[in-house]
Amino acid sequence: MMKIMRAAAPALLVLFLLLPIAGGLAGGTEEAYVPVDYQLYPAPENAYVGDTMPFVTEDGTLELYYLYDTDHNGQGYHPIYRFTTDDLVGYEDDGMMLSYGLMSEPDPALGTGSVMRDREGLYHLFYTGHNDTGNGGMGKECVMHATSTDRENWVKHPEDTFFSPDGYSRDDFRDPEVFWMEEDGCYWMLIAARNNTLGGVIAKYTSSDLTHWTFEGPLFAPQAQYMLECPDLFRMGDTWYLTYSWDCVTYYAMGPTINGPFTVPENNILDGQGLMEGNGFVFYAAKTAEWGDHTYLCGWLGRAALSADSGIYQWAGNVLNHQLIRHEDGTLGVVAPETFGDYFTQEVPFRASGLEGKTDIEGNRIALSAQNGEIALTDMGMRAPTMMLECDVVLDPNGCAGFAFGGSDADKAYTALCLDARRNMLHYEGYEITELSDYEPMALTRFDFSDGRSLHVTLVCENEIVVMYVDGEKVLSSRISHSISGAHIGVFSDGCDAEFSNITIKIPEE
Repeated sequence: MMKIMRAAAPALLVLFLLLPIAGGLAGGTEEAYVPVDYQLYPAPENAYVGDTMPFVTEDGTLELYYLYDTDHNGQGYHPIYRFTTDDLVGYEDDGMMLSYGLMSEPDPALGTGSVMRDREGLYHLFYTGHNDTGNGGMGKECVMHATSTDRENWVKHPEDTFFSPDGYSRDDFRDPEVFWMEEDGCYWMLIAARNNTLGGVIAKYTSSDLTHWTFEGPLFAPQAQYMLECPDLFRMGDTWYLTYSWDCVTYYAMGPTINGPFTVPENNILDGQGLMEGNGFVFYAAKTAEWGDHTYLCGWLGRAALSADSGIYQWAGNVLNHQLIRHEDGTLGVVAPETFGDYFTQEVPFRASGLEGKTDIEGNRIALSAQNGEIALTDMGMRAPTMMLECDVVLDPNGCAGFAFGGSDADKAYTALCLDARRNMLHYEGYEITELSDYEPMALTRFDFSDGRSLHVTLVCENEIVVMYVDGEKVLSSRISHSISGAHIGVFSDGCDAEFSNITIKIPEE
């Protein structure tokens, strides 16, 4: 077992945000930028986190089982590894839990599944077996089963393996999610499957013993996606929710009972998506953990692809967890995990300086005003390697404003993390502020700015990972290489008036 240590904030963190603003803008000297170990968004050393399978233990610990991915997968790949945390801030790396099988077996590659404890106390890991040889005509994918008495040593039960039913694709049958359904008095298994007529569905199976399973038909068949990967079912208030993933996106649907009917709300994507279908895994394959008094959506942020800050991400990357909230109308929203507030506790003095256009700075409030085709920009000093910024934002309903990253000695240009009311979306893709109107967004979250209300924004940064939560509704997760290595953080407006007030920046205690 390897501990990913909870890093005490180095003294340099405070200095980064106490430096004179002119340091990197007028030839002054700045301290060297020192990245931190990932405490909030871990990944295994020299490897990546694929689909997660959260499990809450009896003593209140969150275990995140996941598909272990590398840049050099062999004939066998994606063994299941595990992280453990008690607060989402600092993780134990527990190593491998379940290895893949031989090419002569159904599981030379492992796929997503779930971990659960039965009513007698035995632990079960249901997972996907994948073999491109097709298993003698039975299909490439199947559901497989392993058990454990201690969640450390797992025994496979190949005799429990089963394949897709008649009328379903033999090659697309994966991601079992298993749980006890009290309302039904039996165990349920949800499977991502593809019906020959309906397309991608969430198939429902039931069992009394976790060994023999009865196919009950589709629980959800929206006839919209090729597959509904990594399905999960949970309840908040008087509403039942399904989460599922496709098109590099995690979606959700909602219904009044355990059997639905499930409908898709108008805007059922909580984190990022690509403007073009399938152009990047911003937040994918998320499943939920009901932990303490909260429900968390546990997934991953893909690793950067192509050029840095392109807004395009490859499969697998770092752990990424959001806390879910339920709005009065039953729709879901997201906020930063509340434990982050116990981690970022040291407030640093606020400083800002106007760089371009009309700016008004008073206390921890910045007002910006820019005519059409103009930019207003302020600088708040070097961005700390890990930090949480909170503020309230008001902008014109047809304007664009947000956070700027740049102004370092190595690169003076500023890129823009946008609250874009013109397009009703949040987005970041490495465009310079002066180029925003020249290109279409690539990585985005749709957001309704039409009422012009004040929005509470939380920005969580750890090395190049920057996660922006907006008003308990949406989040945009990004990798912003332009925000590190000595880059400054500021705020901007593009052709509009905008006000950023009650700005606080906090870092971990030393």
